[in-house]
This record gives sequence, structure tokens and C-alpha cells, in this order.
Amino acid sequence: MKKTVTFIITTALVIAMVLMMMAGCTGKGSSDVKKVGIIQYVEHIALDSAREGFIDALEDNGYIDGENIEIDVQNAQADQSNLSTISDRFVANKVDLVLAIATPAAQSIAGKTKDIPIVGTAITDYEAAKLVESNEAPGGNVTGTTDMNPIKEQIDLLVKLVPDAKTVGVIYTSSEDNSIVQAAIAKEAIEALGLTYTEVTITSSNDVQQAIQSLVEKCDAIYLPTDNVLASSMPIISGVTIESKTPVICGEAGMVSSGGLATLGIDYYDLGYKTGLMAVKILKGEAEPATMPIESADKFEFAINGTVARAIGIEIPEDLAEYVVEY
Repeated sequence: MKKTVTFIITTALVIAMVLMMMAGCTGKGSSDVKKVGIIQYVEHIALDSAREGFIDALEDNGYIDGENIEIDVQNAQADQSNLSTISDRFVANKVDLVLAIATPAAQSIAGKTKDIPIVGTAITDYEAAKLVESNEAPGGNVTGTTDMNPIKEQIDLLVKLVPDAKTVGVIYTSSEDNSIVQAAIAKEAIEALGLTYTEVTITSSNDVQQAIQSLVEKCDAIYLPTDNVLASSMPIISGVTIESKTPVICGEAGMVSSGGLATLGIDYYDLGYKTGLMAVKILKGEAEPATMPIESADKFEFAINGTVARAIGIEIPEDLAEYVVEY
């Protein structure tokens, strides 16, 4: 009996040693599995698309979730306390890299660590948000991609679709740095065309209904920046503006498909994919956030909601007809 027990123990030890040697030879031991945390500010089409593009870029470059990488996706649902909790979790888990989707998410995780590499996306202005020293030379542990819109061209589109507009209204969240930056640019572009600018601000989604009802009474058309609270509240905005027949030019295509009239915007999936390529370089040790300039979208595309255009009585010019989609 003693010989049998000794044989079993010896055999088990040999097998364990062989498995450890195999792991060392193949380079696929548990220590080689990278941990990536994704902190997303809120759920809406643009941010979801950016996240999907990021994950696809990792996969296309050999980082497969569940194999050689562990991806922990967390959504804060636009709640600051959730952002803080998620950030603390990633720091405690010592993740190898964090993807921060939207400005508040990036500000939260950046405030918790100066060591973990952070790549951001769907962030309008990294400098204004105090995430980097400069967009050309970030200088810290944060880099990523900007979703700055062609705002002047979007206002030009508004004028083309609503040539009789005299007053343009803008609504945005007063606590979102990216929205403040965009509203200022929009104001300059609107007034440069000799139009009157008017605005209302909100602090949360609870303010949207009253704010948009107030705004439609003051203006002929509305411009919405890529504001996260507004993007997630588009059904409310659309309900009010369709009833009042107020044209809404949006910062991005997801807002158009959710009830806005039109945009000339970026592809958030492509932006997320570009961010993923930046993350690959960091994970491979080929680059560091401090010396990686902020990157931007390569192209912009028109998106026009044909259903909304008919509902509010807007005739789409022939040269834009190919961009009309029935949502």
C-alpha cells in the first residue's frame, strides 16, 4: 500500500513539473495574460461602437479575450460614483491598460493612477479636460483619440437644410468639458454666419425634457454637440422636436439614427479601432502614452434621417439625397 501511494504522489509531481515546463516553453503561462479594463461613461450608440471597434482591433492583432487577454468591461451609467468605484477596481486589480470611453470616464481613472497606461476615445479635447500636457506630447500615462467634430461644417449643413433659420439653439451638459468646448465653437460659427445664438444647459438627463421644450420656443433649428447625456436622451429630444417641427443637427450619426435630422460626423467604430491599434503598441511595449500624440478621425460622413425629414417638412437637396436613410 505504501509503494502504491508513493507511486501516485511521485507521478503527480512529475506531471505537475512537466506542465510547468510546457507553460514556460510556450510562453502562455498565466503571467502572460494581459488584463485590460474598459470604463465606459454611459451606454449609447456612439460609445458602444467605439468599444466594439477597440476590442476588434485587439483581436485582429492577436489579443483574444479569454485566451491571452482578459477584458473587463464596466459601464458607469452616467453616474460619477460608479466611475470612481470602477476606477478603484481597475487600480486594485493592477490591470495592464485601461480604455476610457468619454471624457468623464478618462478623468475618473486618470485621477486614480499615474502608472497604468490609459487610452481614451470619444473625448473631444484632452488638453481642456486636463488629461494631457498637450495633444502633441501628452507627457503622462494618458493618450488616445479625439472625436472632435467638424463643427463649422455641421453648422453649414444646418444652414443648407434650413436656409430660413434666423436663430439657432444649442443645448449641452454644463459639467461635460467636451460639450463646453463644442458649444463655444458652435457659437462662433453660428454668429459668423450672421445668425442669432441661444443656449440652454442641463446638469443631468432629468433636465432634458424641460430644457428642450424651452429651447424649441426660442429658435428655428437646434445644434446638438456630441454630449453623452443628450446622446442617451435622444428619444426625449426627438419627441419634442418632431412635434414642434424643429430641425436638429447632431454631432454624430448615432444621434441621427435615434431621432435627429442630420450630421456630418465621424465613424465611432473606426475611431475605437484606431484607439485599439494604439493600445496594441502599448501592450507590446513598442510605445508609451507619454510620447504618443492624440490621434483623430480620418474621414467624415453625412447621415440624414429621411423619416424625421418628412415628419418635420424638410426637403433634402439632391446632392445629399444619397445619404438619406429611413430609420
